Amino acid sequence: MRVLVTGDAGFIGSHVVRALRARGHEPLAFDLRDGLDVRNADAVATALPTVDAVCHQAAMVGLGTGFGDAAEYVSRNALGTAVLLSAMADAGVRRLVLAGSMVVYGEGAYACGRHGAVRPGPRAVTDLDAGRFEPRCPRCGAELTPGLVGEDAPADPRNVYATTKLAQEHLAAAWARSTGGSAVSLRYHNVYGPGMPRDTPYAGVASFFRSALARGEAPRVFEDGGQRRDFVHVRDVAAANVAALEAGSRAGALTAYNTGSGEPHTVGEMAQALAAASRGPEPVVTGEYRLGDVRHITADSTRLRAELGWKAEVGFTEGMREFATARLRGE
Repeated sequence: MRVLVTGDAGFIGSHVVRALRARGHEPLAFDLRDGLDVRNADAVATALPTVDAVCHQAAMVGLGTGFGDAAEYVSRNALGTAVLLSAMADAGVRRLVLAGSMVVYGEGAYACGRHGAVRPGPRAVTDLDAGRFEPRCPRCGAELTPGLVGEDAPADPRNVYATTKLAQEHLAAAWARSTGGSAVSLRYHNVYGPGMPRDTPYAGVASFFRSALARGEAPRVFEDGGQRRDFVHVRDVAAANVAALEAGSRAGALTAYNTGSGEPHTVGEMAQALAAASRGPEPVVTGEYRLGDVRHITADSTRLRAELGWKAEVGFTEGMREFATARLRGE
């Protein structure tokens, strides 16, 4: 299969390219670093006629530096995807795998002992300032128990990046309905591993911690470090992309798959694991927070395992030990 990989020079895209080659496929590079922008309709149209499928990894990621980034996020993620899909429709390319994200859910799944499953709203600044980080039941104010989020959970994006990732899915679903194409969105959880970008406000928390340790500094853990996440290794994410491309999906529809390790850990645990593996300074819990962050978000990836035969192979301990000394992009 010949696959156009947008964002092929990026962190995840570069691993997807290697995984495709290992399976005997032919990836075709398309990346902004090479002057190829998915917002450029002519460049996209020139690349598409010779491919069988598109693996769309190109995106502006992370929370960035504030709402001032909103127009750039929308341009790169939403507009770029619209241009790409329009060109695919014209070229007759009918298979798409999209780099989705768990951020579309907002807060994760929660249960109240009295009211069952509930969806807490955004956390109040007054609570965060006072160090009250855990969401409470919106009906009775009781403590909640976090759980796993399934793909059928309602979307509730809490920041600009999350909003654009949901927009990408809606555009892909509209494209699939209009063309009869098949679209898969792999909703990545917290991806980490070799080649993560270093020292950038657009990287994930794993990169922040790893960059600090590389400078000989203690990782700075926001809130109280108890935020639950699913840290999934980039090689496993690349393998999920290959599985989705080879399997295809329902014609005329978009299918979403949570893509996580199935092994939830706290942000504090990750910081401790990296510090120990690199023999660096102990993490410092700061109590700081970012308004766009959610408290707990962990995935139920059962559907991906059941339908595509994929499973995460790299465990948390093994992955963090490797990542602690792995080369970062920019080093």
